Amino acid sequence: MREDLLHYVWKYRKYPVNGLTTSTGETINVKSSGIHNQLSGPDFFNGKVELNGQLWAGNVEIHIKSSDWYAHNHQKDSNYDNVILHVVWDDDVSVFRKDGTQIPTLSLKQYISVELLETYQTLFDARNYKFINCEKDFNQVDEFVKNNWLDRLYVERLEQKSVFINQLLEYTNNDWEHVLFLMLLKNFGSKINGEAFLELGKSIHFSIIRKLHLQTLALESLLMGQAGFLNEDLEMDQYYKDLKGEYSFLKNKYQLTQPYKSPEFFRLRPSNFPTIRLAQLSEIYGANNNLFHLLIEQDKPDFSEIFNLGTSEYWKSHYNFGKNSKKVSKKISSSFLDLVLINTIIPLKFCYQRYKGTEDNESLFKTMVKIKNEENRIISNYSKLGSKINEAKASQSFLQLYTEYCDKDKCLDCAIGAHLINLKV
Repeated sequence: MREDLLHYVWKYRKYPVNGLTTSTGETINVKSSGIHNQLSGPDFFNGKVELNGQLWAGNVEIHIKSSDWYAHNHQKDSNYDNVILHVVWDDDVSVFRKDGTQIPTLSLKQYISVELLETYQTLFDARNYKFINCEKDFNQVDEFVKNNWLDRLYVERLEQKSVFINQLLEYTNNDWEHVLFLMLLKNFGSKINGEAFLELGKSIHFSIIRKLHLQTLALESLLMGQAGFLNEDLEMDQYYKDLKGEYSFLKNKYQLTQPYKSPEFFRLRPSNFPTIRLAQLSEIYGANNNLFHLLIEQDKPDFSEIFNLGTSEYWKSHYNFGKNSKKVSKKISSSFLDLVLINTIIPLKFCYQRYKGTEDNESLFKTMVKIKNEENRIISNYSKLGSKINEAKASQSFLQLYTEYCDKDKCLDCAIGAHLINLKV
């Protein structure tokens, strides 16, 4: 038995409407299950229950065993003082409030149908699936139910990304331009160098970036120097010497300290080298005044135009300092721009709109459906189950579905899992 099944049974009233009694024989008439609480505190807020004809309003707590009340130290927590009903599978011990009064207990063991238990147990039988619990029945789910749930999942994913954005807002004293700079740096660092790029950004006061805007060489020297890429002596490389000289001036002027960790080159394709990504970002900030306005505040920004700048001339024939390579225009690829939009621009727009009280999720949805879907094992497996995933909003929704529900066996918190169980019970 798992507690999530008891939550499901209580929330959706999968028990007989009549004939319920507490462990001490009081008749129970459930008027309202209450509001399901996903955070700390009682499991359901503001429930309404008649006990022997007397209406009680308050919270409902759910456990596998009654003794879990004491195992979780609820008797010492004032948040549980207003619990009017203890719903359990096995009532193994009487439970009392701090004032000595006994909390009425409903044991669901005798009220849950055999069909529901069998359906639930089948769902979690590892012999029945290779990818997710409901894979055999996934296509039975009504498209309306599935699509509504996927829309909710995408908003949920944006809300999760908002946690990091809010942390950056606190770090920058609500400086949205600064937050954009840090997020772009992290995104340009990708998985391998994202954290190193973020620390690089934090090592530079954003007022310096503001002062150097439209000065590409100064910006590039600043980022390359803080990344630790200008610490050698390359006498034969004039561009390197120019950057190093500029960085030495900026470092002394602004009393800069390099981060402890430098970005890595290992396991990266040359087009993703940190030198190239920093050069590209320098070009973007060097060519655009008030980037936050252009990317976040404008209704219909031309992302491809803003990001379609490439690098300074030096980097067209280099991937690293002092090493010539075949001359290639190193503009940001469409696939990399898609990642910047998915992971930085759209989440930041979502947060900023909420901050301004101008939420427009439909507009964000329209932007996301124009972006190509991500490709990975998770998306591929959902596609094999018959799901059409051909744009980024869908792939982000399915990634949220897998990481937060399927992979954690939270089937009864998922609209798809709950729908399937309702079909069979």
